[in-house]
Amino acid sequence: MQPLVFITGASSGLGQALALRYHQAGWRLALVARRAEEMHHWAQSHALTADHYRVFAADVSDEASIIGAAEQCMASLGLPQVVIANAGISQGMDSAIRADLAVLQRVMATNVLGLAATFQPFIAPMQAQAQVHNAPPFTLVGIASVAGIRGLPGHAAYSASKAAVISYCESLRGELRSTSGRAGVRVVTIAPGYIDTPLTRKNKYPMPFLMSAQAFADQAFKTIQRGSSYRVIPWPMGLVAKLLRLLPNAWFDRVLQNQPRKHREPL
Repeated sequence: MQPLVFITGASSGLGQALALRYHQAGWRLALVARRAEEMHHWAQSHALTADHYRVFAADVSDEASIIGAAEQCMASLGLPQVVIANAGISQGMDSAIRADLAVLQRVMATNVLGLAATFQPFIAPMQAQAQVHNAPPFTLVGIASVAGIRGLPGHAAYSASKAAVISYCESLRGELRSTSGRAGVRVVTIAPGYIDTPLTRKNKYPMPFLMSAQAFADQAFKTIQRGSSYRVIPWPMGLVAKLLRLLPNAWFDRVLQNQPRKHREPL
C-alpha cells in the first residue's frame, strides 16, 4: 500500500505545495483544512481520485477539532508515515495597543498549541509501531520559520510562536529518540525563509531569496525523506539566519533600526 502523509493547513500556500509534491511521489494524502470544499476543488483540479486523498475539516487552534481529525484519519486510512504540522497564521501586532494582545493569543494558539495538538494523537501509535521489526520510519515535521531565529519589528507574535516551534520540536526530538537501538520516531524542523505564498504577498518590505512554493516543497520533501533534524530553506537564508544569531544584540539592533516593521492588520 502507498505510504500516507497527514498535512495541516493544506488548502493554500506551503501546505498545498507539499500536498502536490507528495502526490507526485505516489503518497496517499490526508489533508486537513478549515476550508474543506476548496480542498476538494484543488484535488479535482489535479485529477486526484478518492483513493489518492481524504479531506478532514478541522481547525488546529481548536484542540478537539484537530485531535478528532487525527483520530478519524487513523481509523479510516491507517497510521501516517509522515505528519506535517504546517498550519499557521501571521499577523503584525503593536504591543502598545491592548487589543493586540488578542493577536498574540490567536497566533500562539494556532502556531504552537495547534502544532502540539496535531502531533499528540500520533505519538503513542507511532512509538508502538516503530518497535515492530521492519516497520517504516515515522516522522513528525514542524514547519517553523527564520522569523523564529531572531525577533523582527512588528513580528512579535509570529516570531515568538515560531521560536517556540523550534524549541518545542527540539525538545520532542530528544524525547522520542529511541534508546532501544531501533529508529524510533523522527522529528524534523523546517524553517522556511521567504516563500511566495498568499501569506507573504501581504508583506510590504523586501524579501531576500524569495522562493516559489513548488521549489520549497521539493526541498522540504527531500529533507523529510532524509530525516534531517533541522533545515532552513532556502540555504542562503540559512546562512543569513546563522549570521543574525551570532550578531551581538547591539549590532543586531542597529541593523534593524531603519527596517520597516510588519504592518499591523485591523482587528
